[in-house]
Amino acid sequence: MMPIAALAACGIVLGLTSALMKEQVLNVIPFLASGVPYFIVSTLNKVSNIVFSLLPVLFSISIAMGLAKEDKEVAAFAGFLGYYAFLVASQCTIQSGFMDFSALNIAATLGIETVNMGALGGIISGLVTVWLHNKYHKISFPAAIAFYGGKRFVALVVIMSMAVIGLLAPLIWEPISVGINALGDLIHAAGAFGVFIFGTLERLLIPTGLHHVLNSLFRTTPLGGVYDGVEGCLNIFLQYIDQVPISELQPFTQFLGQGKMPFMMFGLPAAALAIYRTSPAEKKGRVKALMIAGVASSFVSGITEPLEFSFMFIAPVLFLFHSIMGGISFMLMSVLGVIIGNTGGGIIDFFIWGVFQPGSNWYWVIVVGIIYAPIYYFVFKWYLSRKNISIEVSEEDDDSDDSGMSLSEKQRQTAALVIEGLGGFENVVTVNNCISRLRVDVKDMSLVKEDILKKTGSMGIVKPSDTHIQVIYGPKVETIADAVRQVMKY
Repeated sequence: MMPIAALAACGIVLGLTSALMKEQVLNVIPFLASGVPYFIVSTLNKVSNIVFSLLPVLFSISIAMGLAKEDKEVAAFAGFLGYYAFLVASQCTIQSGFMDFSALNIAATLGIETVNMGALGGIISGLVTVWLHNKYHKISFPAAIAFYGGKRFVALVVIMSMAVIGLLAPLIWEPISVGINALGDLIHAAGAFGVFIFGTLERLLIPTGLHHVLNSLFRTTPLGGVYDGVEGCLNIFLQYIDQVPISELQPFTQFLGQGKMPFMMFGLPAAALAIYRTSPAEKKGRVKALMIAGVASSFVSGITEPLEFSFMFIAPVLFLFHSIMGGISFMLMSVLGVIIGNTGGGIIDFFIWGVFQPGSNWYWVIVVGIIYAPIYYFVFKWYLSRKNISIEVSEEDDDSDDSGMSLSEKQRQTAALVIEGLGGFENVVTVNNCISRLRVDVKDMSLVKEDILKKTGSMGIVKPSDTHIQVIYGPKVETIADAVRQVMKY
């Protein structure tokens, strides 16, 4: 998730500076077109844009670092070396003349003209790197060559392995690329229905976390479209937002943040109000605190899991309704000609990539959103009342604190409780996190105590396998994960 976080942060700066450099804005505020102000804005625009061209190598570094069990900094270093070796080796195959590679998308990556696999190349490099790192980072050799053992051997074996993969990549990628292009053409040919299917799946996959995979495929591969040799809807939008009329980017933004805005900014907040209104009197105080936090993260930054996991398991019918409404939202934004890019669906992206961008047709988000709010509210209120369902909120979720403990003491206490809920120190193998979930590998799933985890503020628990558990905390997960890792060290 680190590259995605970098994209979101730099995207805000890129969107704001892009808006300030538009001719329509400069005509209204001519001061911005003068020497120093324009230099500052254009410099920020170019600097913030660099992260998008570095996305593949960022994936390689971050995956290697995130999945390494020990010596994460060594894995990250090897992730960069491995990806660069992959690029150079691929270039050697393409330039060898062994066969015709004209069907491949060849582009400059880190200064090397080679096969353009987008983020997928970096993901493959990161996965191979971390597998080799975890296997060999403690290997020992005889005294004569002992210097090259352990951590130093990781870099060597990663470079050699990724060089081999790089030599084979153009041969393997050509038929795969043709297949992806064909699938992308099929999705785009389906028009509004194809967008509806994408939007519905994007929500339905939330419980598994695989929505990140679906989004990445559309954002960085031909599934999301191809424009002037650039692949992926997000890559296209960010690279050409300043270079072509915004209307030309509409076929690509239909898979981006615009489809989320009606239900993130209007639908889910209305659902939260219905959940609060239908809660028993004795629960209302705790439910209110939880709903306010969930609405804030959804409305402002587009993080919806705190709200979705509050009703996902107790009322799966409502989650299915929500997913279908998500698909309709994506479809409506496409049909109505909305052109709002980037990845988020909150108010920040709405203003920067919508309101501040002339010709984005941003007002349709509000029109559709005003319709979505009462639909969500009445459907949720009717179903929860009819089924007599209320969400479960533990007593410990009360935000009031009279203990006098410092923040660090509370963090350590919460971390200790999380570890206890995961089965204790001996049962925890690795602790990672994404934007809203604590992702933990455990030895024995039967030792996990879900009732204890719920006391730590968990909004839901997912068990994708017998040794992996995901505990949903929402935006505060980063703080919890850091505290757990810190306590685990001692």
